[in-house]
Amino acid sequence: MINGLYAVTAATDGEIAARVEQVLDGGARVVQYRDKSSDSDSRMAAALALKALCKRYGVPFLVNDDVELAYAAGADGVHLGAEDVALQEARQKLGPAAVIGISCYNRLELALLAEERGADYVAFGSFFPSSTKPDAVRASPALLHRARRSLHIPIVAIGGISPNNGGSLIQAGADALAVVDGLFGQPDIRAAARSYAQLFRRHRLAVRQPWPQKAVLTTRNPQRK
Repeated sequence: MINGLYAVTAATDGEIAARVEQVLDGGARVVQYRDKSSDSDSRMAAALALKALCKRYGVPFLVNDDVELAYAAGADGVHLGAEDVALQEARQKLGPAAVIGISCYNRLELALLAEERGADYVAFGSFFPSSTKPDAVRASPALLHRARRSLHIPIVAIGGISPNNGGSLIQAGADALAVVDGLFGQPDIRAAARSYAQLFRRHRLAVRQPWPQKAVLTTRNPQRK
């Protein structure tokens, strides 16, 4: 189920598992591992550790961009951008039950196409200035209203979202709020996560029930290497 606080990891270090456990304890409902480094061994070790954590908390664990890493680590799915592997190729590799999300930036037509091709959720943004991606295209809450009327899969909002502005995006139609620095850049990560999680309780009546999702994989074939 893609809804609620969607945590996206920041630059990794030796404490990434401890940091992610804090956001999970604070109420995160999805974790995406985002690491652009070239150290494949450390990325695999981190992915395996985070997968185990997410399984213990019962939340989906997704990998950003890297379908091969998602497959090897037994992730529940992958998030893809415009320059990544095609959705159909990722589906073929990861299987029918994998959760596949697609970045659609500020373009509803991309989201409609992604849904048609079998995406499990779409993401729009950046809605506010973001230190993670300062040059990202900007999206408006009006886009969420239009997407809510047109789509039948969950909608994720991302980009500069804080506990002060996130409520407006939930009311506009976002099922989930994806956050990087608002979590991992804060001195008390657990408390920050709780602040975001409280937004969904506060605005629950304004949020549509999440659309049915494919079953999330919690195990992979033990024969895989």
